[in-house]
Amino acid sequence: MSRERLLFLTGHLARPRLERLLEGLGETGFAWQIFDVGVKVAALMTGDIIRRRLPVPVEADRIVVPGRCRADLDALSRHFGVPMLRGPDELVDLPQFLGRDGAPPDLSRHDMRIFAEIVDASALSIEAIASRAAAMRAAGADVIDLGCLPDTPFPHLEEAVQELKRQGLAVSVDSADREELRRGTAAGADFLLSLTEETLDVADAGEAVPILVPAKPQDMASLDRAIAEATRRGIPFVADPILDPIHFGFSASLSRYHALRERWPEVEIMMGTGNLTELTDADTGGITAMLLGICSELRVRNLLVVHVSPHTRRTIEEHDAARRMFFAARADAALPRGYSQALLQLHDRKPYASTPDELAAQAAGVRDRAYRIETAPDGIHVYNRDGHHVATDAFELFPKLGVEEDAPHAFYLGAELQKAEIAWRLGKRFAQDEPLDFGAAADRREEDRTRLEAAGHTLKAGKAARDAARADAGGALDEADEDER
Repeated sequence: MSRERLLFLTGHLARPRLERLLEGLGETGFAWQIFDVGVKVAALMTGDIIRRRLPVPVEADRIVVPGRCRADLDALSRHFGVPMLRGPDELVDLPQFLGRDGAPPDLSRHDMRIFAEIVDASALSIEAIASRAAAMRAAGADVIDLGCLPDTPFPHLEEAVQELKRQGLAVSVDSADREELRRGTAAGADFLLSLTEETLDVADAGEAVPILVPAKPQDMASLDRAIAEATRRGIPFVADPILDPIHFGFSASLSRYHALRERWPEVEIMMGTGNLTELTDADTGGITAMLLGICSELRVRNLLVVHVSPHTRRTIEEHDAARRMFFAARADAALPRGYSQALLQLHDRKPYASTPDELAAQAAGVRDRAYRIETAPDGIHVYNRDGHHVATDAFELFPKLGVEEDAPHAFYLGAELQKAEIAWRLGKRFAQDEPLDFGAAADRREEDRTRLEAAGHTLKAGKAARDAARADAGGALDEADEDER
């Protein structure tokens, strides 16, 4: 069988490094060739440039373009009669893209259900409850939990349940009050939190599945009796031995989860993670990863998630990312590494796309005045035809750039340099003109990679500033136009 033929499109500056990288792969399942499109910065080649410069017919089975290439690949595929695909943004990630580190992971699957609690639902209007529930669903929640506050009437409980059901949401009601639980299941709630052996009879008032907890804290015997009674009566249920906060029984509560799984191998179990995420002053992504790793091992498939403290603002997104990552790793019988960047919020595993020597070689080949900004282990690199500067403090670089009289250009470079310094200090991947990727900790900007970015603010302040800023924000497009002329 003949090997697949891949053709990699690139530019002047990246070609030597791309060639070294592909040669360094050794024996591969594909044959490869490189075509230099004729612009310096490969990411800024356009569909028109590719169409004009790539000779036909193309002797390849697939054509790979740089990840930041703004081109309509479907249109190019039709033009050349060869499938086009967009590669990774950085060359350092190309081996994984080509399958040398395994096929891209499938993160579409999971087997954990997220209950997202609106802790003060009884104090909110129907409109406020519906709005918050919609946001929770968008973040990854499967069930919206209506929290009932002690000594706070909830006269609109039924209406709240029915409104969320009308929107297609699964609903749970969490209360220590028997009457509120009864009203919740009678209104059509799907789950009731938190029933004990003493309140299990409330489940008879409707079809809601009870979440069973100990009658008293740490009283596992009472939880066992509730499980046994629900099993005897044929009532579907979920059991929750309750996770306690650190220094208030945390390690002992973990052992209760383990013991519950050993005693009841087939029961559905819930873990409420809020007693750790909410009550510990630490970034929640790592806490969530640890707890859901335990859940993955013990087959705890129901997660009660709470967001009250401002520092837990992305807890639903983090739980959603973690459950997908652990499902994929468990399916592969593998460590949870290399599956997702979502929980690497502060530090990246591969923070630098280039080494200092590689950047020095690239800088030596630059012949235009467009400033390139990159990071490497030794700091922030800024270079153009007039020089190559390295520093660990963005302010140290400003006097060397010669933009004191050009406010728009100075603003643009200052913003990018400060972003580069943040990335360098945290050990995160930096790419000029791209937002930093904080994983599940922040929303990612949606991009349309079939077209070039619209001109930014730096392009609106006169021709001199416009030309200078375009050289940075638009880079080698000017150069590509000159090549065409």
